[in-house]
Amino acid sequence: MNPLKDRLRERAMAEGFAAMGVCSPDAVPGTAARLRAFLAAGHHGQMGWMAEREGWRGSAAALWPEARSVVMFAEVYTPQGDPLAVLEARDRGAVSVYAQGKDYHDLVKRRLKRVGGWFAQAAGAEIKVFVDTAPVMEKPLAQAAGLGWQGKHTNLVGRGLGSWFFLGAMFTTARLEPDTAETDHCGTCRACLDICPTAAFPAPYQLDARRCISYLTIEHRGPVDPALRALMGNRIYGCDDCLAVCPWNKFAQAATEIGYQPRVGAPELADLAVLDDAGFRARFAGSPVKRIGRDRFVRNVLYAIGNSGMPGLLAVAAGLVDDPDAAVADAARWACGRLKAG
Repeated sequence: MNPLKDRLRERAMAEGFAAMGVCSPDAVPGTAARLRAFLAAGHHGQMGWMAEREGWRGSAAALWPEARSVVMFAEVYTPQGDPLAVLEARDRGAVSVYAQGKDYHDLVKRRLKRVGGWFAQAAGAEIKVFVDTAPVMEKPLAQAAGLGWQGKHTNLVGRGLGSWFFLGAMFTTARLEPDTAETDHCGTCRACLDICPTAAFPAPYQLDARRCISYLTIEHRGPVDPALRALMGNRIYGCDDCLAVCPWNKFAQAATEIGYQPRVGAPELADLAVLDDAGFRARFAGSPVKRIGRDRFVRNVLYAIGNSGMPGLLAVAAGLVDDPDAAVADAARWACGRLKAG
C-alpha cells in the first residue's frame, strides 16, 4: 500500500474524476514505432504538429526527463440519450457529444491543477499537468496505467467507464507505485469498424485520419475530398458513431460535471449557414466548436445542407456561392448542385 497514492486517488475522486491510474514514463516503449508508422503512411493528414513533435510524442520520458511517474485521470461526459438519433434530423447539424457543453480543456485542466497543486505540496515534488494540448500520448499511457485499452477504433475503452471520457495527465518527480496495465477486451466485436461512414479504419486498431469525419470537420483546412462529402451526412463537428456503438457503454458512468450538459444541441442548418464571424464567435463562446473558426464551420454546414435532400435549403446555400472564403464558396456550389439534382 502507498498512503500517498491512496490519498491522491481519494483527492482525485473528491474533485470529480471517475478513475485514476499510475504508470512509469517509459511504460509504453512501442509507442514511438507505432507513431512513426502512422506518420510514414501519411495517416495524420494536415496535422503537421504530430510530425514536428514526434520525438516528444513518442516518449513520455523525453518530454520531461525528470519525471518518475505519470498519473492518468479519467473524467466522464457520458450522454444521457442516443447520440446517433440526430443523424435522422436532416435539417439539423450533428455536433459531437464532447463539444456540446463547455470546453473540456478548461474544465479538466482546472480540476487537474487543483489535484496537482495539492499533490505537489503533499509529496514535496514537482508536477506538470497536460490536457490534450501537449505532445503526450495519453491513450497508451492511460492503458499502461490501467484505465482502459485502445479499442479497434483506436479510442480508449474502460470496463467501468465505457467510451465517453476525457483524459488528463500529471507528470511528477515523485515515485508512485504503478498500476497494472489494462488488456484488450474487444474480442471479436467489429461494431466500431463496421459503422464508420467513411471506412476510416484500414484495419482493426488503425485509423487513417484523412478519412475520419472528426478530422475532416475539425482539423482539415480547405475543401474536403468530394468523394467523402456525401458520406459525412449532417455531421458538422466531429463524429460519435464508433464510440456510440461500443457494447462496453452499458457499463459507462453517468456524467456529474454540469458543464458537460448540452448547450449546443442539434441546431438548425439554415440558422448556422448565415453566421458571420462575429455571430459564430458569439454563438459558440466557451465551446470547443469555436476553435475551428467561422469559415471551416460554415463549410461543414454547407456539406450537411447538400446532404439534406431538402429543397427548401437551396436558397440558403445559393446565398453563399460568392463567399469570400474559397472553401465555403466551393461547398455552397456543391450543396446547390446536390439539391438541384434532387
